[in-house]
Amino acid sequence: MRLMVTREGWIIFGVVCAVLVIASLIGFILGRRYREGPGKSVVENLNARINAWWVMVFLLSGSLMFGPKLVIVLFAFVSFAALREFITLTATRRGDHGAIALGFFVVLPAQYMLVWVNWYGLFTILIPVYVFLMLPALTVVSSDTTNFLTRMAEAQWGVMICVYCISHVPAVLMLRIPHADLALLLVFLVLVVQASDVFQYVWGKLFGRHKIAPAVSPSKTVEGFVGGVLTATALGTALWWLTPFKVWQAALMSLLITMMGFLGGLVMSAIKRDRGVKDWGNLIEGHGGMLDRLDSICFAAPIFFHLTRYFFSM
Repeated sequence: MRLMVTREGWIIFGVVCAVLVIASLIGFILGRRYREGPGKSVVENLNARINAWWVMVFLLSGSLMFGPKLVIVLFAFVSFAALREFITLTATRRGDHGAIALGFFVVLPAQYMLVWVNWYGLFTILIPVYVFLMLPALTVVSSDTTNFLTRMAEAQWGVMICVYCISHVPAVLMLRIPHADLALLLVFLVLVVQASDVFQYVWGKLFGRHKIAPAVSPSKTVEGFVGGVLTATALGTALWWLTPFKVWQAALMSLLITMMGFLGGLVMSAIKRDRGVKDWGNLIEGHGGMLDRLDSICFAAPIFFHLTRYFFSM
């Protein structure tokens, strides 16, 4: 299973690179124009984001070029970085160390190994059933009951979001869909959801007037949400040829995953506000932490995977 050796793969890669080249040129011109003043920080942030996008595009496309195994390894490292960011913001105690170690060094590799060997049955229930029961059982033996419910909810939620949900991105490659290029299907998921984030930001900056949830995410507006979701849905509809979907099915799937991506962004923003931080970390320059870039994917990927498997997989 390879992406770059297919004509469709080269087309998508070329279009994305062309968009990034144009964005880089615009950023360069703006950088020369706003060398000082109030616009300087905005332009610097824009250029940092563009540079980060170059890195992310080449990492994903490069791993897809060498097949699904490398994609699984890539996202396993992504999950590790995301889980580290999540746990860093939680109020852990000494009694939680065993559960945390289990999450990082047993649950995470086990979940991705199930994707590797294509064991769908256990992949879907390992974390929401067995791990959810094991984490509090392992912690309770420490006899530390201080904020026990809160600590366990944080540990379970961290593993759920950072390992279970993110693992559904490479899991797309385990689907069995006749005559479908699963690598391109994965690209469709990531491209549509991430494009929705970008379009929401652009529409919000251009026309945003009415805040959706100012206490949660002050930058999100009704105009940005509607414009971003509709534009990304149109993009996904236009890219139906990358998928096993018909045109109307691609439109509905795009609308659904962009909506879920928006909700994911809101939920993850609420957690950050609860912890009093702006970003999950500083791993990706211009984007904050790993979870800042994947918050929408976390909610969209499981829905996309299971609906596609139910309606289109053998």
